[in-house]
Amino acid sequence: MSGPTSAAAVKANLTLGTGATKVTMLLPLSAPGSTGENGRKMYDGARLAMADLGDKLLTLTIQDTRGDSGYAKDLAVKAITSGTAKVVVGPSELAAAQHLAKLSGSKRPPVLALADNFAGGPGVYSVRLSEADSAAAGAAAIAGKGARKFVLMVPAGADSSAVESRVANALSIYGATLAVTLPYSPTDGGAKVVSDMTSLVEAPDAVVVACDDGSPAAVLAALKAKGIPGKTVTLIGTDRWLERPMDPLYEGAYIATLDQSETGPIADRFKATYNYQPDVNVAYAYDMVALSAGIASSAGPDGFNKQVLENATGFRGSTGLFRFRSDGSSQRSMPFFKVEKGQLKLVEKQTSGF
Repeated sequence: MSGPTSAAAVKANLTLGTGATKVTMLLPLSAPGSTGENGRKMYDGARLAMADLGDKLLTLTIQDTRGDSGYAKDLAVKAITSGTAKVVVGPSELAAAQHLAKLSGSKRPPVLALADNFAGGPGVYSVRLSEADSAAAGAAAIAGKGARKFVLMVPAGADSSAVESRVANALSIYGATLAVTLPYSPTDGGAKVVSDMTSLVEAPDAVVVACDDGSPAAVLAALKAKGIPGKTVTLIGTDRWLERPMDPLYEGAYIATLDQSETGPIADRFKATYNYQPDVNVAYAYDMVALSAGIASSAGPDGFNKQVLENATGFRGSTGLFRFRSDGSSQRSMPFFKVEKGQLKLVEKQTSGF
């Protein structure tokens, strides 16, 4: 049967490699449902990176957070205060990562957090592509083509401040503006927010639709009824749209997201080794272990400092080119696509993120 390594098999092998640089990795290996499955995919990604690059450079100790935020927080605090780990990879629980970001202390090892939609903090770096990054990169690419007036739509109740600030900041670089941010309810069909937009903003050039973990379909249907996307108004989506099957309503939208071709080299080896297709969880785990091995190789066990991790040129991984900022957020240079006939068609090889 193909699929991630079983939880029982994982338990038997929680220390990998014999290198001088000690790394602690926190994964939800025995969590129920998709959380545990994703944790075990990350474990397999880490194993491949160790086999490829890390075995002689790192001693990787993997600890099971069980998907429990409180327990993950305790394990993480112990990992950063024990004095043995040079870097901590994980946790993937958002509340635990947020707790770590609030802790003070400059002598701690850096944390490469795997939590989704985590904003980051000093010394606690956000690894995953966030919806804010994807929305900002897409908006910047369209602003770079001359669009000046943008509208952002976000699900009501979601924490939209990160998406709003990143999009506004990206637009300002091109002299474009975010005219208004409008929360929408996924249940009212989206008609109200679209009529609000037409009364508040005269002739916008582009509409950015974020969806958090819900579906953008209702608001896209309401926009389509108003002729958006069309000759005068561009529609910009985010990577979160792609977490569900491609909807005919996505047609004509632009999306900045990770480059699947970057994962090609590891994807083939991964599938040959573990007998299932890798996903983004595998890629993030692989990249963070590979990054740790790269730093250990070039700078030694004590090379995990701000200067190395926050260097402006960034790092190339199987998820593309990325860099960490001093506030703990990450920036990614990613390809820009247009949805045509239900497929992502490449428009630009990379957005001018950095």
